[in-house]
Amino acid sequence: MRLLIADDDPLVGQSLKLLLGREADLVVVGVAANGEEAIELCRSEQPDIVLMDIRMPVMDGIASTKTIKSMWPHIQVLMLTTFRDESNIRLALGAGAAGYLLKSASIDNMAAQLRALASGATVLDQDVLKIIMTPVHEPIGGLTAREEEIVEGVAQGLSNKEISEQLHLSQGTVRNMLTIILDKLELRDRTQLAIFYWQRK
Repeated sequence: MRLLIADDDPLVGQSLKLLLGREADLVVVGVAANGEEAIELCRSEQPDIVLMDIRMPVMDGIASTKTIKSMWPHIQVLMLTTFRDESNIRLALGAGAAGYLLKSASIDNMAAQLRALASGATVLDQDVLKIIMTPVHEPIGGLTAREEEIVEGVAQGLSNKEISEQLHLSQGTVRNMLTIILDKLELRDRTQLAIFYWQRK
């Protein structure tokens, strides 16, 4: 598994490179100091996964993730950050990240999550999962642009797999976002969601 690390703290970047590089099935192909460098290294090295910090100079991790996923949909992005606020989590997942892990995670856990991501799973720290699964107190219909795209896919009868392919998201991310959407709209299932969509048109 080819891994690219993006973190503006040189100590963090080199430490992760050293520690994760000891894993027999992980090859660290580069360390980027910002989002622009991450994009350039994706172009030259074609990693399988990018371990991406959120707050970086020049270009942050969320903007970089959007670009990477638009240019190379097959490259998976796992956010690794100290920030556990709901806004950053939702922005990261909305940008196409397939996982969100806190820097407090152990190296063993990190390596295990990278392997899970490579196998197609969505990786969310348990604390992060609790945050995004908490119902959002927003007006009915207060969806993000990405959430509206998912609702439109459901209304058109697409499966999670088809939606994930269309929006360049993992199936797990689509599944998680559907749960959030149903909570926001106070609906029970996909059928109610589709009816809601067409009644609003």
